Amino acid sequence: MRTVLLRLLGALPALAGVILVTFLLTRVLPGDTASYFAGPTASAESIAQIRAELGLDRPLPEQFFRYVTALAQGDLGMSLTTGQPVLKDLTARLPASVELTLAALLLAMSIAIPLGILAAVKQGSWADHLCRIVVTAGVSLPVFFTGLLLVYVFYFILGWSPAPLGRLDAFASAPPTVTGLYLVDSLLAGDMETFRASLAQMALPVATLGLFALAPIARISRGSMLAVLSADFVRTARASGLSPRYVILTYAFRNAMLPVLTTLGMVFSFLLGANVLVEKVFAWPGVGSYAVEALIASDFAPVQGFVLTMAILYVLLNLAIDLLYGLVDPRARMDA
Repeated sequence: MRTVLLRLLGALPALAGVILVTFLLTRVLPGDTASYFAGPTASAESIAQIRAELGLDRPLPEQFFRYVTALAQGDLGMSLTTGQPVLKDLTARLPASVELTLAALLLAMSIAIPLGILAAVKQGSWADHLCRIVVTAGVSLPVFFTGLLLVYVFYFILGWSPAPLGRLDAFASAPPTVTGLYLVDSLLAGDMETFRASLAQMALPVATLGLFALAPIARISRGSMLAVLSADFVRTARASGLSPRYVILTYAFRNAMLPVLTTLGMVFSFLLGANVLVEKVFAWPGVGSYAVEALIASDFAPVQGFVLTMAILYVLLNLAIDLLYGLVDPRARMDA
């Protein structure tokens, strides 16, 4: 508990920096919120009136003070695009992004870690060459290109995938909200039809993000496993007559996973950035597409709320990774 509190307190300066930088960037970006919402035919007086109502005519320090004061009360502001509080919009859209990102991360880990270990154990084999190809493809292909290519092949040509138009097709209804994750909620409700429909809609966007995340995880897994296999304690275990399978799974695997766990925080941050493009390609109603639409309209509050939410998620995930790191390596708990 003490470690968790120390980690959270240590993240406060970073979150404060995120709030300050995001506020300043939204003010210097091109575009005028008042002019956008007043319309192209609005007079200068109308634009000035809207700017005054939004508080954009006040000095930046005063605007920042009012923003931080509202933020301390849990008020992220009002979205001019949707006409609803930003907190309400984010609460409604965040589960869609979380479900997509976590599913992609789990898919990438389930493929990349065994592939990386197999490539390290059998260097020069087909698994090693496949690992190199997958890593190269994941690094080289932009996520929007991969998404469009998958849509073209599996929806347009083969017809295996449903239309990329959100979390459910037009013939399925959302399950009763418990977690906001359609796969989990449909299982809790025992609605297998909605579960299959949701899984079908998720297949292509999850595969797109999963390929993007698979590359760094596979590369780190292979490199870490190679380093561990050449370590003295592994050679000693082999010299003791232990079976190769036991040495790899018991001695090498656990130590090789430590750098992989550290990398997961970085991979998650990459997925958050790539998620914005994937949501636009697949019309996914998540916070990424919400932030893009707000940014186009020069709507400051949703953009600031989105960046702050992503920063908090990043901090929480890294905290979870640190705790998991301590479970895998007891020395980390002792250092803490």
